[in-house]
Amino acid sequence: MTVTVRFAPSPTGHIHIGNARTALFNWLFARQRGGRFILRFDDTDTARSRQEYADQIQTDLHWLGIRPDVTAHQSVRFDTYAAAVERLKAAGLLYPCWETAEELERRRKIRLSRRLPPVYGREALKLAETDRKAFGDDGRKPHWRFLLPNFSDDPFSPQRTEVHWDDVVRGPQTVDLASMSDPVLVREDGTYLYTLPSVVDDIDLSVSHVIRGDDHVTNTGAQIALFRALGAQPPAFGHHNLLTTASGEGLSKRSGALSIKSLAEDGIEPMAVASLAVLIGTSESVSAARSMDELAERFDPAATSKSAAKFDPAELVTLNKVLIHAMPFEEARERLAEHGISGSLAEPFWLAVRGNLEKLADAEVWWKIVQEGPQERPEPAPEDAEFLAIAFDNLPPEPWDRMTWKIWTDRLKELSGRKGRVLFMPLRLALTGREQGPELADLLPLLGREGTLARRP
Repeated sequence: MTVTVRFAPSPTGHIHIGNARTALFNWLFARQRGGRFILRFDDTDTARSRQEYADQIQTDLHWLGIRPDVTAHQSVRFDTYAAAVERLKAAGLLYPCWETAEELERRRKIRLSRRLPPVYGREALKLAETDRKAFGDDGRKPHWRFLLPNFSDDPFSPQRTEVHWDDVVRGPQTVDLASMSDPVLVREDGTYLYTLPSVVDDIDLSVSHVIRGDDHVTNTGAQIALFRALGAQPPAFGHHNLLTTASGEGLSKRSGALSIKSLAEDGIEPMAVASLAVLIGTSESVSAARSMDELAERFDPAATSKSAAKFDPAELVTLNKVLIHAMPFEEARERLAEHGISGSLAEPFWLAVRGNLEKLADAEVWWKIVQEGPQERPEPAPEDAEFLAIAFDNLPPEPWDRMTWKIWTDRLKELSGRKGRVLFMPLRLALTGREQGPELADLLPLLGREGTLARRP
């Protein structure tokens, strides 16, 4: 059987790095096994789902390096879900419930006060037909619950009913269906909750492995029961730990915090995001993978911790610098051209400055310094003015290469008696306007003798 996974976002906002973790876990799992990756939009909430978010999610996945084999939309499959509902009703496994939210909350509090688990007591099954008609006449509409198979003969006497699965991430897991309320599958207005469309789609799309956040662990027992009620073999399940902020707060798609879109716009490299999203909270050390193939070699879902993974966005910058500092010119060429960096100097320029960059776009600043001179240059201190005059009077003749800097500064040591910072800093400020930056030995050949003379204070 072909390994088939799915990533199922709701297009109600921008996906963040926590969502990307789920997408990448699925993508890498399938990639390791020659499998298929399905992008399934859970867009049954037609009021909040927007095409612009769906388009952005596809853009974000593509930016990360994820290429779905199939793209599906739940919003065009309502007839399929309705057919599944009718099958469950006909089998006596989906029953109408008439309680309001307030009534359910009151019952929950009563059970808690009696130190009983706050599960639904299936009171709706006790209603006579006349009671149901009366509710309908009063304008009430029912919601529909799935009858869990946690009893022998009497649904009001649930028995411990264990559902077992070998979790791809967490290992052997057990859920007792008797500890759960019958899940609501259909709301009063006829719309579907997450569970029914998800299970029906997983069946129809032949999903073999469901890999998702561990906030779904407790749902899995009921979903396995629903797969079986619909006559299907349940897929394998895996539940990875969730990402939180450094302070332990959950990430919110609605807030836009750490969205993939914002990280891309901020100049973070996709492999920095992918490396952090996949490796944090695992036994694998967090370091920058250069490619998705390299990350796939390091990916092991079973190495994931069971506790939430906290991370600091500053880690992204650290990983980003590692990737930029090692990035070959051929990989950077097209993107540099978008910043106006091209021509015969582009490659030696990139090799000279990349080690000082946090983000690729930062190269544009140094390109302007090389091409046009310092944007701002502090006035030299009085004690440095004479030294700089001597320095520019004693520029070596061309041709220039990386040794020119040493030849020049060795000569200046002899003439001025200066060395160390008091020799180098005035020259750096005169040439670049900055106290820090790329090695001047690498920059001088890019400036040339004429360009260097043009910077004479």
